[in-house]
Amino acid sequence: MRITIWMLSIVFLLGACKKTIIGDSGNINTSTVSSDSAANNWIYSTMKDYYLWSDSMPNINTTNLNSKPTDYFYTLLNNYGSTDRFSWIDSSATNLVNQLNGVNTVLGIKYNAFYADLTNTNVVFVIAYVLKGSAAEKAGLKRGDVIIKVDGQTITTSNYTSILQSQSLKLELATFSNDLFTSTGTIVSVTKTELQTNPIIKDTIIEWGGKKVGYLNYVQFLTSFDDSLKSIFTRFKNYKSTGIDELVLDLRYNGGGYVTSSDLLTNLIVKDLNGKIGNAATIMNQKIYNATYTAVLKKENQPSDFVTNFQFQAANLSNLSRVFILTSNNTASASELVINNLKPYMNVILIGEHTYGKNVGSFTITDGQKRWAFGLQPITFKIANSKGESNYGTINGFTPDYSLLDNALPYKQLGDPAETYLSQALNLISGVAYKSFGLDQVVKSKKPQVQQLSIGDNLNMDKKDMFLDPRR
Repeated sequence: MRITIWMLSIVFLLGACKKTIIGDSGNINTSTVSSDSAANNWIYSTMKDYYLWSDSMPNINTTNLNSKPTDYFYTLLNNYGSTDRFSWIDSSATNLVNQLNGVNTVLGIKYNAFYADLTNTNVVFVIAYVLKGSAAEKAGLKRGDVIIKVDGQTITTSNYTSILQSQSLKLELATFSNDLFTSTGTIVSVTKTELQTNPIIKDTIIEWGGKKVGYLNYVQFLTSFDDSLKSIFTRFKNYKSTGIDELVLDLRYNGGGYVTSSDLLTNLIVKDLNGKIGNAATIMNQKIYNATYTAVLKKENQPSDFVTNFQFQAANLSNLSRVFILTSNNTASASELVINNLKPYMNVILIGEHTYGKNVGSFTITDGQKRWAFGLQPITFKIANSKGESNYGTINGFTPDYSLLDNALPYKQLGDPAETYLSQALNLISGVAYKSFGLDQVVKSKKPQVQQLSIGDNLNMDKKDMFLDPRR
């Protein structure tokens, strides 16, 4: 079987990490059992080997081996929807792996759903961000644009989660003024295309109150953009010779991704501990597996399977004593891992909403003999920081130090000092500068949201997960 370990958020999140293993399905005689039964036997034995809560699985004799494998998988999970909110199965392993690597057929927007009027029936979509190179960007859509109808249909509480699922769409735009959404009559026609997500939505440096403030909005941990992250931090580090004085890391839309990329971001931010980072075995995080898989890993005698140490990065900012992280209910898995990694070593100030609450990760598992195309993504490990802390795995996640809802309209562009979340961070960095710029006088309407989670036009954009890099 093949296992791919990931850490990301599904919200689609998922939330923690990924690895790939190839093996067989055990002693299954596929000539004497039904196809579903054979596949389900393989699923069961695989889960017994790797599922974090394998000791809570039902006895195989009490399960219905003749049920659809995509249904059978969920009957094995530990209190699914509560204790295990994250494991899932895909009928196509290829599709699953593409999703985890940020390859999807999309318009390329993430949006928040707001009630359009006091009836709390009609809904509008306010775009939170647009992916670079996407069909939406090419059509001229941007953060803050309001969608009031789709294909001539009014958006409602009944259809708002499915109305953007067609391949080609006609989006009717609106303006927001005097607390009202009003159609402009403008129709934007957009067709979804396959896109490799560029997770770097915005990076900039702001001179604020005598300080140089770096800002980064990052929406998914993808190893293919690790070099881009390093380049951004190199610019932060070398800005005007002495580098930035403060960092605002915007993870409010980041549901997770590769653990290795999460570790990289941690290495780039962490304050150098008197020259120890990269020069000594300073623990960043540590993983816990089930008893069966723990025994296998111990035989292989690879300490890195359990403990990850900090590593030197030339672009490490080194001098920061604190970091401001902007969060929401979408902040999950590998994003939460960065927060937890840094907490023992520097002051981590959270601004926004509580995070998703995913302190566990998963392996992508496929059939090495290629009899079935299923891709399994069961939770396979729990992760803790250097102090052994991992107490954010509830629906309340991490609690922000400064609570803030992303419901102030109209939206400012990401990286704009007047944008709601960023302006709060800048106020904390330099209140005098904040007032001198008059941002405290900006009047914004706060509209009720249908849900606090931001939504992608393709549901795969909403998963929250955390997984390990199979190339490690």
